[in-house]
Amino acid sequence: MTRRGLLTFLASLRTVARTSATFAASVAEVPTRLHTPKELSEQFDQYLQRKAAEITDNSLQNLTSLADWQKMRPTVRAQVLSMLGLDPLPSRTPLNARTTGILEREGYRVEKVVFESMPRLYVTANLYLPKAAGRVPVVLYLCGHNPSPAGAKYGYQHHGVWLARHGFAALLVDTIEFAEVPGIHHGLYNLEMWHWLSLGYTPAGPEVWNGMRAIDYLATRAEVDIAQLGVTGISGGGIISWYLPAVDERVKVVASVCGSWTAKTQLSLNAVKENCDCVYLPNRFRLDLPAVGALIAPRPFKILGALRDEMFPTAGYRDAYQRVGAIYNLYGAKDCVALYEHDAPHQDIPGFRKEADEWLSLWLRKDRTPFNEGTIQRESPEALTVLDRFPANAVNDHVDRVFLRAPASPAPQSLTGWKRRRVALAETLRLETFAAFPVSAPPADPVQTPVQEWTARYGEAYRIEFTTEPGLRLTGHHYVPRGAKGTKSLLWLEGDDDLIDPINHDRILPALGRCRVLVMRPRGAGYGLDRQRLTTIKRSAAILGATLESMQVWDVMRAVDQLVALQPAPAQSITLFARQGMGVPAIYAAAYDERIARVVLEDPPATHWHGPAMMNILRTTDLAEVAAMIAPRLLVFLTRPASQFDQTRAIYRLYGRESAFQIAGGLSEALELP
Repeated sequence: MTRRGLLTFLASLRTVARTSATFAASVAEVPTRLHTPKELSEQFDQYLQRKAAEITDNSLQNLTSLADWQKMRPTVRAQVLSMLGLDPLPSRTPLNARTTGILEREGYRVEKVVFESMPRLYVTANLYLPKAAGRVPVVLYLCGHNPSPAGAKYGYQHHGVWLARHGFAALLVDTIEFAEVPGIHHGLYNLEMWHWLSLGYTPAGPEVWNGMRAIDYLATRAEVDIAQLGVTGISGGGIISWYLPAVDERVKVVASVCGSWTAKTQLSLNAVKENCDCVYLPNRFRLDLPAVGALIAPRPFKILGALRDEMFPTAGYRDAYQRVGAIYNLYGAKDCVALYEHDAPHQDIPGFRKEADEWLSLWLRKDRTPFNEGTIQRESPEALTVLDRFPANAVNDHVDRVFLRAPASPAPQSLTGWKRRRVALAETLRLETFAAFPVSAPPADPVQTPVQEWTARYGEAYRIEFTTEPGLRLTGHHYVPRGAKGTKSLLWLEGDDDLIDPINHDRILPALGRCRVLVMRPRGAGYGLDRQRLTTIKRSAAILGATLESMQVWDVMRAVDQLVALQPAPAQSITLFARQGMGVPAIYAAAYDERIARVVLEDPPATHWHGPAMMNILRTTDLAEVAAMIAPRLLVFLTRPASQFDQTRAIYRLYGRESAFQIAGGLSEALELP
């Protein structure tokens, strides 16, 4: 990207930095009110809730006719498939399906089935079949997260029995997590596998794909009328009961139990911390769940919710029902969507089974017979287990690494080739990684107050605070050498690892008194958050189409705005300094903001597989190639860079500027490099 093109892009992301005179006037106009870490944290919570409300309120808006929706529908479907990791769809490789055993019971039989939804991704299931002759309607039951060595299907076997006794075939498939061949499901929830966001991966993706391949399997069964296919499930199965029929129109009837929500209610009611990772998509298109439900219309769709469900609160499923119902109204199919709620917690109760099964019977068999569960003799776990041994070649426990494959970054052989690649990378970052950036920046309304601590001995010292997005303030420190007329400025991106003490500035002592210094804490840093709360914030950011670290990139560029406004000189040299994980937002900010003349990194991550997340970036590239976008400006490491950064050095070599890729012994040396 040319400098002109880059600056044009930056101008679309933020307003031009104010002049120092405007900055000074703004300081005088704004009350000198600095916020506490607790208040800043509360601001961030409120910000996340506002952004979630915007997503919900903007979803499916401005649709006045069915034609409007039908025009939008293909785009929404493609976006959902993309966020599931199913665009393009994986190859429909041979299922290698086999039945490993049969249980003969009065009026029905149970087949123990295994198939491969993709090579070596094993899906274990129980197929319940009525003994009556002829092809019958079929229900795909999507299990919730019910742990058992026999798979989640063991805990939901009563559904299969009832359906088979009442003239349905029923296939109960295990989840990715609780299966005979288990996989990792809570990668974000409690394992801090943030590379999932960098891949744009959600376990909902393989769950939906397993459902699609389960339908492929059912279509091979002579006993099944695949044209009469229903889907139902509870909890995790309840949410996949939205996603699967949204993208696979072979599903004719849906009943989703305890799995319905809107972004607005989940964040405002703090329900995200209760939810499994399959509930949400890495939401780069900023869609809400009702937009997914709209793809099901006008097929019969029943939403079932529990009044005492902390995972999917009442306000959320009611809101989702109303918004999906508006689309059904456009079709003239208001009788095809229904809401049922029961005074119950998040449980598989008879009331839900009655309502879901009667709905399926009505629309698949035209049968209005009242539900009567009768007596069900439960099988032992051993009886329903499909496999007698664990398949040695299974990919289930690392499906996140094979479901979406990260491409190898090309190695440009010429500067012209790299510049073309750089333009493509910048566009990818704009559309995927930074899609949730604000359109423009609000007034900074900076406040700074003098501080009388040891740093004041090196020059004028202030606490500073300014607005990065509406209602969201950033805090830090500003140091000005006395009588200095130089144009050098240092921006230190301070993270939680640097905050043992409020002014723990030993690392920047070489800069104090020599140049203007702005020490800035991006959002999320300095709040005193415990790991659970920080995890919930990061997962919430993904619902908004961002990551915490991509939000911090915006904050860095806003801090550069402030440095430009603070520095009275007409031109200046800005150095950006960051340590460890904070090196990631520093690299991205510098890649886009050419006002940053040099970047100094201490022990940065080498890859997004092990470092902070940027939405979808691993589908295109990795950190080292993004760092190459800084070239030919100075890039200085205070520790020996990992081998991955050899790729970065190679790009500097194409510019004839390998000398600008440096290793320095410390910050003092880094600041003196030409």
